[in-house]
Amino acid sequence: MKKTLAMAAALVLSAMTFTACGEKQGVSTDGSTSMSKVIGSLGEAFMEQNSDITFTYNPTGSGTGITAVLEGTCDIGLSSRSLKDEEKQKGLTETVLAYDGIALIVHPDNAVSDLELETVAKIYTGEITNWKEIGGADGEIVLIGREAGSGTRDGFESITDTEDKCAYRQELTSTGDVITTVAGNPNAIGYASLASVEDTVKALSVNGVAPTEATVKDGSYPIQRPFILVTKKDTALSDSAQKFFDYATSSAAHDIITGAGVVPAN
Repeated sequence: MKKTLAMAAALVLSAMTFTACGEKQGVSTDGSTSMSKVIGSLGEAFMEQNSDITFTYNPTGSGTGITAVLEGTCDIGLSSRSLKDEEKQKGLTETVLAYDGIALIVHPDNAVSDLELETVAKIYTGEITNWKEIGGADGEIVLIGREAGSGTRDGFESITDTEDKCAYRQELTSTGDVITTVAGNPNAIGYASLASVEDTVKALSVNGVAPTEATVKDGSYPIQRPFILVTKKDTALSDSAQKFFDYATSSAAHDIITGAGVVPAN
């Protein structure tokens, strides 16, 4: 995770050298923090093959990335949720890059290892409030989630049918913050991109299925969502941005996407 964040920071720093997106010598991306590992790996590999093009990534969150495309302040938006109908009506289109599992994470010392999807919903809506109710130690459950507009939050709440019902104790602005917070609190539970989960936390099975690349690929793990590239439907990308887009969605990028812990869409 530290290496991923360092890569993202370096890419953001390099973005400051450009005055606008869409310039021929650069490709600018903006959006989902959950996609930091996969987009960072793709950007690094792309620049190795195209030394005359600079790739930049600004990890601001899915909602902000979508807005950036609409406003023309980046080439390609990154979202860890599907576009809403109203966003498509504004002229945006989505291309699925990969599929990612959303892992439920707890402190490593937590005795709970598996939850039913229905139980997850009851926890996050405040119907279940103590770990002892579900086989854990006596302790108030501390609900950690993402901020409004986060693709991870949107995906989690849509799948668990908890939209506008979650009783969060904390709403954090990045995947890394969620992991760090859960790792520091034995009574906490949170959710994070499977590709970003570290051994500082424990990922729970859901409906008896562990979150892995294989179970995301075969569809048996129930909490999963798409990683998408967002562009304007009727606006052509710059030559450099189109070159990156074609590379990222080609079979040549499969190993890199898989290496980042997510499942290629193609």
